[in-house]
Amino acid sequence: MQVVSPDPANPAKAAPAEAAHIQEILDEIYEKYRNLDEGAVATYIPELSKADPKDFGICMVTVDGHVFRAGDCDKEFTIQSMCKPFAFQMALEQDGVAETLKYVGVEPSGDAFNSIELDARTGRPFNPMINAGAIVVASRIKKLPVETGVRAFVEKMSNAAGRELRIDEAVLESETLTGNRNRAIAYLMRNFATIDEHVNESLHQYFAQCSLLVTCQDVAMMAATLANIGTNPITGKRVFDFQFIKYVLTVMLTCGLYDYAGGWAYEVGLPAKSGVAGGIFGVVNRQLGISVYSPKLDAQGNSVRGILVCKELASHFGLHAFEFTNVGSSFMQWLL
Repeated sequence: MQVVSPDPANPAKAAPAEAAHIQEILDEIYEKYRNLDEGAVATYIPELSKADPKDFGICMVTVDGHVFRAGDCDKEFTIQSMCKPFAFQMALEQDGVAETLKYVGVEPSGDAFNSIELDARTGRPFNPMINAGAIVVASRIKKLPVETGVRAFVEKMSNAAGRELRIDEAVLESETLTGNRNRAIAYLMRNFATIDEHVNESLHQYFAQCSLLVTCQDVAMMAATLANIGTNPITGKRVFDFQFIKYVLTVMLTCGLYDYAGGWAYEVGLPAKSGVAGGIFGVVNRQLGISVYSPKLDAQGNSVRGILVCKELASHFGLHAFEFTNVGSSFMQWLL
């Protein structure tokens, strides 16, 4: 449990006293939910069932590079559906807004993440945060040979995390062997010409993206990179084209928590995305990235402790997008 200065080798740049108070609150929230035992680890992908249900980490990274940590922030797990906003960003960068929206919409579906359903009017998936939309996005950013597209995704995510990442091959194999529902979704979309004839390659791109190994701190750094106009706050490397980030954050806010998206927007009020391995991340625009890792999920496929932690953080620091009682948010006033 620690706060890390942007330049820990230089004591003159140590985090200000207010940072210690923020770390204290983070530690208190961690201890509050540390022994919570609600929910269940995902089992429909066999490899995910091996997760330790006691794992629990919270990390926040500010746009000026301060890192606040509590718990298991270095434990690796697969990114799963948290890859979807980043893949959508890559599709927008590659094809632009108008072309991308020919193939995937931006409306909340109100259905489960793996629903086999398309918009009856357009034949498109409702949004890129559900599996159908994410498979379309994967079909747009894949390359031939397929490993070229996977490498491009891993490189992008590595730059966002600030360290070299890799695919968990065991999870990728498990996803591939058990992904028949996603195959059904993909072939349905092929029937509507929403994806091209390279269906297996599109699915491989999608399964590989979901199988990316990350830590809680990696995901917080990725979120902070989005918050920091596309630039990694530690390395200073430009990762994402800032002109598209607003579209990604908007869809995250309205669609990122599946059929809990409305409740999330009401109670937490942050662009966010969850994954069935137990991760969840949120973005406070121009301020910070938040990540929580805890494998036990609720009935809607979201981390139980992750949801509760994010509610507490939003309440403590005034992070809700429509919080009017703070100038900006109380969290960031010490940085001004």
